[in-house]
Amino acid sequence: MAIAGSLALTALAVPSSFAATAGAAPSWSRGHAADAEDAALDFDAAAYTTITVTVDGQPVNVRWYKEVCYVAKPVAAAAQQPGGFGNSTITNTACGYQSMNVFVPESAFGNQRAPLYFAVNNSGWKASYVKASVTGGASYTSATSNVGAALKAGYVFVDVANRSRGMLGADGTAPGKAPAAVVDAKAAVRYLRLNDAAMPGSAERIVINGTSGGGALVSILGASGNSAAYDPYLTGIGAAGIDAKGRSTLRDDVFAVDAYCPITDLGNADKAYEWLYSVLDTRADTGQNPSPEDAAALAAQFPAYEKSLGLRNPDGSKLTAANMIDTIRREVVRSAETYLKADATHTIPALGATFDLQSGGMGGTPTTKSYVNDWIDADNTTDTVRSVDMKKYLAFVVAQAALKTTPAFDAVGVNGNTTSGSETDLFGPADQKYMNYTQYGWDRNDVPGDGSGTDDTGLTWDQYTAKRSTTVDDQVHLINPMDFIGTGADTAAHWYIRNGTRDRDTSFIVSLNLDRALEADRQVEDVDYRLAWNQPHAGNYDVPEAMAWIAKVVRAAGDPLPASGHRG
Repeated sequence: MAIAGSLALTALAVPSSFAATAGAAPSWSRGHAADAEDAALDFDAAAYTTITVTVDGQPVNVRWYKEVCYVAKPVAAAAQQPGGFGNSTITNTACGYQSMNVFVPESAFGNQRAPLYFAVNNSGWKASYVKASVTGGASYTSATSNVGAALKAGYVFVDVANRSRGMLGADGTAPGKAPAAVVDAKAAVRYLRLNDAAMPGSAERIVINGTSGGGALVSILGASGNSAAYDPYLTGIGAAGIDAKGRSTLRDDVFAVDAYCPITDLGNADKAYEWLYSVLDTRADTGQNPSPEDAAALAAQFPAYEKSLGLRNPDGSKLTAANMIDTIRREVVRSAETYLKADATHTIPALGATFDLQSGGMGGTPTTKSYVNDWIDADNTTDTVRSVDMKKYLAFVVAQAALKTTPAFDAVGVNGNTTSGSETDLFGPADQKYMNYTQYGWDRNDVPGDGSGTDDTGLTWDQYTAKRSTTVDDQVHLINPMDFIGTGADTAAHWYIRNGTRDRDTSFIVSLNLDRALEADRQVEDVDYRLAWNQPHAGNYDVPEAMAWIAKVVRAAGDPLPASGHRG
């Protein structure tokens, strides 16, 4: 197995003049000769270690292809990595953020038609160092573990690492700025396509899975298949299938997307968040409105944004701010009734009774808290919901986890805030700690010397983003699935999207808009979207349901064509 650690280079900075517009036509072609760098990315089918795990009490032999570097020019990382989730020392500084662990269960040995379960492991859009989800000697239950379920189903399980915010490069810069995470994920898909004939499983049946920031990453990966907008970035890291002239010779579209609570549409997420938690006075009523003027100003921007999307509900009505609360209410009702009908033992507490909810405490010790049900009236006999009080429902949601700051996602540098905790450091040049990526954040940046905002640049947002050397607006575009759905990009045909009914980490509007946009895209064959009943900000809590959906769409699609060498 060739791991090109000796080719580690600093990430290539791509000027905005290279960035294609939304939905740029795919540039791949089966007719172009593969770039010479592809030779360094050949998969070594013999370079595996055999481990044994237990799935549902039965032993399963698994071939582990360890830390396969999927680019020819990996970006070297510092050995000591800081981050919002604690400092860590990494051992693979050459390619640890651009590698994949490939696990092949014995039922997939020699099977080039098996689906590839492609898992990203990002949280909060943070960088993801290479991870091994399958451990020798471990036991898995297929009813609760997506890892165990995938192995039991005979899928090839692929753990994919990628650069993103919080990664420290060997040269002291931050090479994980947007769109690095998307570029790396595309490079991993391209590696799988390049080596489809040599690897177990089929690159025509890639199912991508992620939660939170990972849910956002798989959403943009699934939406932007084969867009030429990423080609210059892919060239910079030596991704498979980019020829000497920078043209794509491989595809990076995927078969299906399995996304949980996607933190996406970041350029507009603050508007959606403040509108949702201001329109019914949730912030004020729960004492969580430290910046009422900012909250009101951001909320006021939302109706025009929502109208600009031109989305429609299943009944054909336009989706607007005027009917958004009722639309969310209908989704909550659908969620509750689906839960009640799924199992005869499922019930919802009566009005005045309590929800007893368990969450992790300090040191991982589970704690249980009780919350009075004053918002949903359900009939457990008929499995129906009589009513939902949306004002009290939103208060119930934020009683379990405090609301985010205002702004929620582009907060650093705004009104004197110099702490981390939002996605602001995902944007800007690699040698700058962070950059405000929304006009609202830009206009209100008042931290001197941070290089962001009118105070330091002397330019308004419009003036700054009009400069040809500016990349921040391109960065926002290249990680937003809403900019690619319904355009010339090859969007995945199959989508499974879940967002918990107790999730306050982003607005319910974000996943709902994603669903409505996908439903309107003629390339998309099916979207299984739902607010997951009584779930917080989390993922993979419905393994049997999600795996049954994957099996269904794979079965309906039929066997993929046999792999045909290095070209798509």
